Amino acid sequence: MVLYNGSAYRPFLLTGFPGLEASHPVISILFCVLYLIALIGNSAILVVIRMEESLHAPMYLFLSMLAASDLGLCVATLPTLLKLFWFNVREINFDACLIQMFFIHVFSLMESGILFTMAFDRYVAISNPLRYTMILTNATIAKIGVGLVIRAVAAILPGPFLIKQMKFCKSNVLSHSYCLHPDIIKLSCSDRRISSICGLIIILITFGMDSVLILLSYFKILTTVLHIASQEEQFKALNTCVSHICAVLLVYVPMLGVSIIHRFGKHVPPVVHIIMGYVYLLVPPVLNPVVYCIKTQEIRTRILGNLLKMLQR
Repeated sequence: MVLYNGSAYRPFLLTGFPGLEASHPVISILFCVLYLIALIGNSAILVVIRMEESLHAPMYLFLSMLAASDLGLCVATLPTLLKLFWFNVREINFDACLIQMFFIHVFSLMESGILFTMAFDRYVAISNPLRYTMILTNATIAKIGVGLVIRAVAAILPGPFLIKQMKFCKSNVLSHSYCLHPDIIKLSCSDRRISSICGLIIILITFGMDSVLILLSYFKILTTVLHIASQEEQFKALNTCVSHICAVLLVYVPMLGVSIIHRFGKHVPPVVHIIMGYVYLLVPPVLNPVVYCIKTQEIRTRILGNLLKMLQR
């Protein structure tokens, strides 16, 4: 059996939809529409929050972080996807694949951390509204943002270096049109237990911890809301959480679906794995700005107002 180490390994081969290669240009139209919605929607949120001083509140600053991480995910996956579906270029250099893997996982991990901080933001706003802006000052929010970046980079950085120490067999075909950690180590002929265990530990202490803390935040929010006498005030308080709850579901439901299929779906057709991979990476960046534009009047009003001004010119 021929073995390759990281320095000598030939390029990986990306995979689109096996058996539908002739239809890839047509399928790419759907991807282009989805990426366009994600790029325009998240960019619009960033620009509006940046330009409108009235939106320089903690809730919207955290939303801008979420939009930035969604843009990062789009930028990390778009080049290889378009090369594959438009030009049938399947090859990706070993190091380029590791770099793409690093950024995909960093932005995914940042997104999870941001969703937790947004849950905490809603808890502070509802339970202690008078001290809300005193607790979540701009300086505090900046520190939280930097902390989330450091956490994501520190958690993901060992991954590429561990992969570089592995030996790889002749097989070099990945399961998706982008590089993911489980997909790469699956091709290794070395003992991959250390890399797999590290990956599992990172998932548990990041995504797992974030999800538990989000649930705890909402438990505290519900406890606080139920002590509010007025039903109207209860509804108003919970309504401020709807957009965030949707964002959490958009991230964690596809993630759970991918995990279940990866673990128990050995007899599931390969196309289901591929579709679920795209759902996991594309649904949050595409639908997050849509949800926040629909459910957040301030964002919707500013975006529509700016569009009308542009049309009038």
